[in-house]
Amino acid sequence: MEREFWNPEMELLPREEIEALQLRRLREVLQRCDRSPFYRELFREASFSPEKLNSLADLRALPFTDKETLRGGDPARFLTVPLEDIVRVHSSSGTTGQATVVFHTARDIDAWAELVARCMYMTGVRSTDVFQNMMGYGLFTGGLGFHYGAERIGALVIPAGSGNSRRQIQLMRDFHTTVIHVIPSYALYLLEVFREMGLDPASDTDLRIAFIGAEPHTESLRRRLEESYGVKAYNSYGLTEMNGPGVAFECPFQEGMHVWEDSFLLEVIDPERLEPVPPGEEGELVLTTLNREGMPLLRYRTRDLAFAYPEPCRCGRAHRRISRIKGRTDDMFIVKGVNIFPMQVERVLLGILGVGSNYQIVLDTVESRDEMRVMVEVAGDLWHGEVRELNRLRKRIVEELRQEILVTPLVELVEPGTLPAGEGKAVRVMDRREYARGD
Repeated sequence: MEREFWNPEMELLPREEIEALQLRRLREVLQRCDRSPFYRELFREASFSPEKLNSLADLRALPFTDKETLRGGDPARFLTVPLEDIVRVHSSSGTTGQATVVFHTARDIDAWAELVARCMYMTGVRSTDVFQNMMGYGLFTGGLGFHYGAERIGALVIPAGSGNSRRQIQLMRDFHTTVIHVIPSYALYLLEVFREMGLDPASDTDLRIAFIGAEPHTESLRRRLEESYGVKAYNSYGLTEMNGPGVAFECPFQEGMHVWEDSFLLEVIDPERLEPVPPGEEGELVLTTLNREGMPLLRYRTRDLAFAYPEPCRCGRAHRRISRIKGRTDDMFIVKGVNIFPMQVERVLLGILGVGSNYQIVLDTVESRDEMRVMVEVAGDLWHGEVRELNRLRKRIVEELRQEILVTPLVELVEPGTLPAGEGKAVRVMDRREYARGD
């Protein structure tokens, strides 16, 4: 008889047992951290003694860490094991600045594979599936993390990597791929390639599950992908500093993403006051590794904005859930005194019939004033239609964006395929303003 849970012992822990396990593992992590040159100094400066930790809340006596902390010198100063015990190094993509480096032992890699297998199995992936991994391999963690998880389950894995779109589609058809892992913006772009090849992904492939992640996306984008590909699309959350994928994942109810709290301690803070916020209130996610051997991280500020659900999930797992990521504190831009997140723009655009699969926000300085221009690809049939229909679409986009972001942008409609369609994370915002350039 097929098991329902990958690791029922951990997945079905009652709330009080999860917190007891977290406290026990946190004490062990702090003892390990005391071997690290960085944390030894941090503990000394904070007058913090790992032996005196009595509750999870006591960890708040320590300062936060962040990307700048990791970039502040030799990353080996975080190691709690000899360098010869390290078997892997991974690095972030560096899309918001200098890349950060994380070291792993063999045990760390094994524990990571178990977490990703737990995530994938929860959504219905089984050993009979064919899994096509369309993420990059190498220093980026997304590709290898899902690869390990799928192999741990026993699925047939196609390590396709990113790019070579026609080849991706051919692989799906040749090997009857049932599960894919893909960046959402690239999945949108791939729909255009399907059309060019005269194929319908919903009827001309065997796809049934898609894992989408690596960049924030809206519920509207998810629904568009599900309808176009004929799949159930699951949201995943991870970051290189916390292993990569496998930090949090949706269960079949898709009411938030379960944070695997046997491996991560979650805090949600006000990013300005740096104080905890109540459940249900949006804030910045802060994570502490509870099961990493080589390079633990304590109170790491992710810069990702979300909220924690106050109530338990219907699936029976007591691991807390977080909402989909609204954006990042370092993704936000300000126009005319208004805070704007790219996902607000995406939410509006994907809800309008006639909008294509790509857009870009261009910020510039015109006569010493900020100008926000949104370039939007139009669906092919509409682009070749009547001019008045295009004008009507542009006016609607302007009005709905104004209502959402409280700023009236310039909207430029462009032909399908005009905007750059990267095969990695989409670059949605081009900030050319004088102070952004350093003028």
